[in-house]
Amino acid sequence: MKKFLIVFIILIFECLTFPQAVPAEPVMFNVQTQKVHKITCPHAKKCTKNCIKIERKDAYVQGGKPCKTCGG
Repeated sequence: MKKFLIVFIILIFECLTFPQAVPAEPVMFNVQTQKVHKITCPHAKKCTKNCIKIERKDAYVQGGKPCKTCGG
């Protein structure tokens, strides 16, 4: 029983210290309005002048706010 408990604690520790990698999700980020749009959002498709394609996490690090239509 003691060995089982030790192995269980080690497994939990590994899960907490080595989280699974989250896949990168590209979004369209409007650098002027700071809005983050999903690629499929109608607003992203219309945005040609001030939008850049960027990873979602990076857009929010730069101060991005979610689009009210798609949720960014």
